[in-house]
Formats: sequence, structure tokens, C-alpha cells
Amino acid sequence: MTRLRLATRQSALALWQTEHVAARLRIAHPGLEVELVPMTTRGDRILDRPLADIGGKGLFLKELEVAMLEDRADAAVHSFKDVPMELDGPFEIGAILERADPFDAFVSVRYTDIDDLPRGSRVGTSSLRRQAQLRARRPDLQIVDLRGNVNTRLAKLEAREYDAIILACAGLERLGLSRYIRHRLEAPGWLPAAAQGAIAVECREGDSPTLALLSALDHSRTRTCVEAERAMTRRLHGSCHVPIAAYASLDGGILSLEGLVGDAGNGRCVRAQAVGKANDPEGLGRLVAAELLVQGADEMLGLAK
Repeated sequence: MTRLRLATRQSALALWQTEHVAARLRIAHPGLEVELVPMTTRGDRILDRPLADIGGKGLFLKELEVAMLEDRADAAVHSFKDVPMELDGPFEIGAILERADPFDAFVSVRYTDIDDLPRGSRVGTSSLRRQAQLRARRPDLQIVDLRGNVNTRLAKLEAREYDAIILACAGLERLGLSRYIRHRLEAPGWLPAAAQGAIAVECREGDSPTLALLSALDHSRTRTCVEAERAMTRRLHGSCHVPIAAYASLDGGILSLEGLVGDAGNGRCVRAQAVGKANDPEGLGRLVAAELLVQGADEMLGLAK
């Protein structure tokens, strides 16, 4: 295989990530021609409604998957946190690149941290996970929906439409915008989305030539951690419709996982944490999910009978 076509969204961040994957592939496979296939997804076009109201993060994948099915692309590059817990159709994740900063960033023109915000401040985020944790920490804040790409969100902040916004550190750093990070919201006090900071490359299931090329990019430690996070979220039937957070870390052969389920309306959050063996991330994810369910996450997620 001498040519690989990578489907990508057209946002600046998506293009950066796909160019990064392409560069890594060219280094790993000298002589390989890598072509970008940019396209706009339904999730990019509909910006006037919360993501949870229009079908969820899978909206960012569908057009890219169709391009693979129609043989207009061989693989697609995603922010792994935007990939649904269960892939539709004949697809698989061929590579997970080494994770960048997994945490969220507090971004503000005037204030240094969430606790520095005056009562009633307007904070922008479209993520129910972020909304739940904000309400748990500062129930006095006004939380306002915020959609659009990173630069659009920053422009709205600088126009003083918001007193602060919450973004992913990795996205800001990849776009050379780390100067906007006023404070990193780190675990255990604040948990990210499952697989946040990781780039995933999706391809057709069983496409051996493409999988062989992608395997050179796979980062085993990152895969272990995000598999635990996604296993927990999958067991909880998680999507962008429910506020679920997860963060796993690896120390030698020991894998730690922290999980959270929240209520974006009232800020109630339940938490659980466990450790396990690195060779069973799926089992650890299910274990933490079970503990969250015992604590009442089933009612918060609408799973209780």
C-alpha cells in the first residue's frame, strides 16, 4: 500500500490532528503518500443547539465513516473523546496515539480560576460533564451553552459574552494557544471526558493493509488508560447526553481509574475509584462503573428499573 487517504473534519484543530497523524505515518513508512480528505460534518454545521439535543458526538463521525464505506478514504482521524463508546457498522480503531494533556482548562480574560469568579458570572460550555462539575463547585454561576470551534469560542470570550469558558488543554496546546490557559483543572478535583487528549484513527474493520500502516502509531500505555475509561463509560451507557467523567493513570503494572457521574441541572455528583492490573482495563472500567451504580448513578442516568 503506497497511498493512504485520511478523512478529517475541516476545523483548525481537526486538521492539525490529521496533519500530525500524516507526519507520523510518513516517518514510520518512508515513501508512503498520505492524502487528507477534509469534509464538514453535521455536528460542525448545526451550531445553534446543544450537542446533546441534536444527536450527540457521533454527528462528527458519520460523514467520515461514509467516506470510508464509499472508498473515498481509507481511515479517519478523530479526537477520541468524540468517538461513541460503540462504533456503528464495520469499523475499528486502528491506532491510538500518545495522549496529550488530558485535562480541562479554565480560560478567562479577567479571572484566574473558577473560585475567583464573582457570584453570577457567565461561564460558557456545551459539555454536560463540565456543567455538572461547575454546578457542584459553584452553584451561583450562570452556565451558558457554548458551541463552535476553539477560535470561535475564544472570540466570544474576548467579546465579553462570557466571563470564562472551559476548554480542553490539549486543543489549546495543539493550536499554539496555551497562553489562554489560566488554570488547569486536574484530577482528582476535576475529571475529564473519557479519552480526552488522545487522537484515534478509525478504519474499516479487517482492512489489513491500513491496519498494518496504522499499527506503528499505536501507543500501548495510552490505549490501556483510555480503554479503562471507555469501558466504564460504556457500562454506564454513556454519551454526550449524560455527564460522565473518567480518568485513568498507569504506574508500572498498576492501573488506577477515577470516575464521576453528575447531574448538570443541580450539580449532584457521585464518584468512585479503584485500582487494577494493567492487562485488564476493561475489568477495571466495569468495576468502577458498578461502584458508581451502587452510589446512585443508575437513577441519575435513568437506568434504574
